[in-house]
Amino acid sequence: MNWIDEATRPLCEKLDSLGRTKLSKMYRKCFASTWDTTLQRAEGTVFLITGDIPAMWLRDSSAQVYRYLPYANSFPEVKQAVSGLLRRQLFYVNLDPYANAFNREPNGKRYRDDDTNWTREQKPWIWERKYEIDSLCYPIRLCHAFWKQTGDISWLDGEARKAFQTILSTWETEQNHPEKSAYFFNRSDCRPSDTLPCAGKGNPVGYTGMTWSGFRPSDDACRYGYLVPSNFFAAKSLEQISEIARTLMNDEETALRAEKLRSEILDGLKRFAVVHDDAFGDVYAYEVDGLGNRLFMDDANVPSLLSLPYLGCVDAEDEIYLNTRRMILSKANPYYYEGKCACGIGSPHTPEDYIWPISLCVQGLSSKDEGEIVRLLNTLENIDAGTCLMHEGVHKDDPSRFTREWFAWANSIFSEFVEKAASYLA
Repeated sequence: MNWIDEATRPLCEKLDSLGRTKLSKMYRKCFASTWDTTLQRAEGTVFLITGDIPAMWLRDSSAQVYRYLPYANSFPEVKQAVSGLLRRQLFYVNLDPYANAFNREPNGKRYRDDDTNWTREQKPWIWERKYEIDSLCYPIRLCHAFWKQTGDISWLDGEARKAFQTILSTWETEQNHPEKSAYFFNRSDCRPSDTLPCAGKGNPVGYTGMTWSGFRPSDDACRYGYLVPSNFFAAKSLEQISEIARTLMNDEETALRAEKLRSEILDGLKRFAVVHDDAFGDVYAYEVDGLGNRLFMDDANVPSLLSLPYLGCVDAEDEIYLNTRRMILSKANPYYYEGKCACGIGSPHTPEDYIWPISLCVQGLSSKDEGEIVRLLNTLENIDAGTCLMHEGVHKDDPSRFTREWFAWANSIFSEFVEKAASYLA
């Protein structure tokens, strides 16, 4: 018996005993998806593809393995794989903190030959160079959670210490993007959301204390440069850097530097991201620019406004979050869709009326409402199009219409949600 069979057997047996045999099969298949289909061992590290794209995203690779952490102490192969992934991620962060996706080796493959300020050393490694704050948050989250879960700090070497400094420097620079940042990104012959306006520098922004992002977790361009959920995620990551620096590295200077930046970001969020809405009360905007412009929406990709409690950024009972949650799970969010088969949040990255299973899982993982959790579980069980797997986006009225047949992150978070929701099944 392999470790996945052993790890999933108790819940599969429970689901089978309740007559939920399809859900049991989906749970086992989705749990195994990342491990069986995307994990590649390379040069003493681990390279993790997203599924149907042969590149490794810092975000996706972290999210894909995060749900394996509770099993790392019981199964040495899990601990070894996550440690190997961390070493590769931290190497990539130091190679180029502005890139979002990388090649397994410096083979020169890439999505497009974009116009951006990459160096000759960086270019062969990089699949895509869309700068997204969350690309730097996710490895920190994984480092911190892996340490807390296992006590293993074998990943905390010179590369890791350098990566923390690289991340701090990048976020400090991007607090003053127009004046201090050299980053630009231009892509020709593409939809507007695949490139940055204003000669690749993005729309104008004013100083807020927050840190700028060129692109969202969807890989779509930000309209306004201060992406609120990603700044919340950065603030949480800085708290984690501070704890690692002080507890494991005996590095008070780095801890204080992280705390100062975190304080500035949180102050910016408080002053610029909270807006009063007549229908919902005080809510969080999705993006702001520090010049008075604000965007009200939410996207299925994580970090999202919906995911803030799931990521540990706010309390699930926070009043502003609850107001925001009501807003984004309604027609006030242009990417909230209601259909015959599902109701939930989609993304401008995928066609209109396509709901993301990831967003349905996040809705359940951030909920304390038993009825809502069970309803979402039942919805997810019924929109797999007979594949026993999750997809990127699913049409609200017809689950046989979906994007990305092979999308490991969606499978991983679904299995995580099933473990939570199963406790409410009788």
